[in-house]
Parts: sequence; structure tokens; C-alpha cells
Amino acid sequence: MAVSSAPALTFGSLRQTIVKKNFAPVYLLHGEESYFIDELARLFDEAVPEDERDFNLYTLYAPQTEPATIVETCRRFPMMADRQIVIVKEAQSVSADYLNKIAPYLNNPVATTVLVVCSRGALCKSKELTGAVRKAGGVIFESKKLTERNIEPAIAAIVKEKGLNIEAKSMAMLKEYIGLDASRLFNEISKLAMILGRGSMITPESIERNIGVSKDFNNFELVDAVAARNQLKIFRIAAYFERNPKNNPTVLTASALFSFFSDLLIAHFTRDKSSSSLQAALGYKWSGQLTKINIGLKNYNAYQVIEIISAIRRFDANVKGIGSRQPEYGLLHDLLFHILNARGEIII
Repeated sequence: MAVSSAPALTFGSLRQTIVKKNFAPVYLLHGEESYFIDELARLFDEAVPEDERDFNLYTLYAPQTEPATIVETCRRFPMMADRQIVIVKEAQSVSADYLNKIAPYLNNPVATTVLVVCSRGALCKSKELTGAVRKAGGVIFESKKLTERNIEPAIAAIVKEKGLNIEAKSMAMLKEYIGLDASRLFNEISKLAMILGRGSMITPESIERNIGVSKDFNNFELVDAVAARNQLKIFRIAAYFERNPKNNPTVLTASALFSFFSDLLIAHFTRDKSSSSLQAALGYKWSGQLTKINIGLKNYNAYQVIEIISAIRRFDANVKGIGSRQPEYGLLHDLLFHILNARGEIII
């Protein structure tokens, strides 16, 4: 999540400026992740008091509205209020030529109008409009999809915004169970905030009780067990996954195992194995994330790790029907057995 005109501005800080009504003259909200754009548009909508909405809030849909109408609406003055807000939605559905016709308005925008242009799921097609927004002192917010790299900072930011705290294990459970679905992530954490109250700690127990994911049988616990070579726990978790396939798809298990062993391989080839050096090499946000890596370094040598990564790749292909017709949880049991018995032999 980035804003071109102010790189330090995040979704959370932009959200706060809207809530505080510290408005710029124009906003361009665009990018792949529709959820953040929808959420910001909702906040602009709510910024207009209920009794003013009929006169000072305009929601226009680009495919159904002429550019001249948008400009004309922006040039109106608010009725008995300090400002009006004009929200233009579905800008991703119109051409660059269409958007170019709005750009000249920004050469001399009306001080009492806040224009919000929303392009859901796609970047703005008009470089002319983008440049005009920037020149007018507006805000350009690029709404990016969550990735493995930024999912934890995103969870931490939402938790902080809701006035909650979160344990490391709880963070991993949310990341695993919800994944990169921004909308669901916000909704589930919002639900926890309503139930637990501000100042509360999100614990594994509260997640299990209110969201439904098991605190004892999940990929986070499986990776911990694999790192420690705890055979009994590994196969207990695998059996639970097989009994509850809907909440425990093997594709997520493969991803969790691959991520762990990939990090473990980096750790093996990091010369300085001090906590600070490993944390920097792995891009971890806090030292507690190194616990299972340090355990894994003692239990798997580099050659075993390379063999295991190769086995995980084959497993991923097999569960997708490439090279095997064996049931996926049978394949998972085979993979876990292979991990525990890896000798450092690489099979192509």
C-alpha cells in the first residue's frame, strides 16, 4: 500500500486523515486490491453528515456519467456547508481519453470540493490525470495486493488500529487461516475487536473460540513440530488435517513447509549466525521468529534441507495431479515421512 505523493503514507495513516477530515483537493485511489479502495471510499461517504448528503455528497459511476458532468458537479458550491465530496467510481471501466477530460479541472480545482476517483482492481489508465492529481497537491494511493512479505505488517497495523495487541503465535494463525484475503482479514480482526474490547490481547484461544481455527492443529504447530522432529505431534496434526480437509488444504501446508525450509536454507548459508544477522538475512520483524529456525539448524543439515525442498516441490505437483493419482493426504503423510528420514540425497 503506497501513496505516490507521500511515500510514508500508508492505508492506516490515510484512513486517519480522512476520519479527521484533513482533506486534499483530489484523491486517486487505484490498484489491484479493491478492498482498500472500497474502505476508503466508504470513509469519504461517511465524512458528509447525514443531513447534508442530499446536497453535498455525489456518487457518480464513470461508465454512466459524461466527463463534463463530473467536472460540472465538482465546480458547484456546497449548500450550507464547508465542502462537498464527489466520488467517481468504476474509473477502471472507462478509457484513458475519458479520464483525460477530467484532468483540466485540476488545473484550478474548487477549494470547497473534494474529488475522489476510484479505479478498483487496476491502475489508472490516464497518465495525464495522474500527473494532474499530483500537480494539484492531491493524493495518489496505490492499493496493492497483500503478499507473503507484507501480510504480517498489515495484520499488525490493523490490530493496532483496533486498539488490540497480538501474540506471535496468533499472528501466525491469522496469516495461515485467512491468508492474503484483505477483506476477510479486516472483517475477522474487526470481529475480534468487538468481542474482546480495546486493549485486549489476541490469543490463540480467542482465535480458536471466535474464528474457528484450531490453536493446536494448524500449519504453525506443524512447522514447529517438523523443526523439532517431533514425530508423534507431526502425524497427529496430519491426521487432524485429513479429518478436517476443508479448513486445512494441503496447498497451504506445502506453502508453510516450503517457506520454513527455504528460510532454513538461507540460515545455513548465512556465515554469521547471530540473532541480529539471521534476522536481517531472513527479513524477520522480530527475533522471536528465529526460534524454530535455530531449532531447525540443529536438526537438519543443509543437504537434508535441499533434499526436503525438492520433495516439497514434487508434493505440490503431485497434489495438483501431476505425476500421481494418490489421495492428497496420503501424499502429505509420505512427504512428512520423507522429511523425517531425509539423508541429503537430491532426487531430480
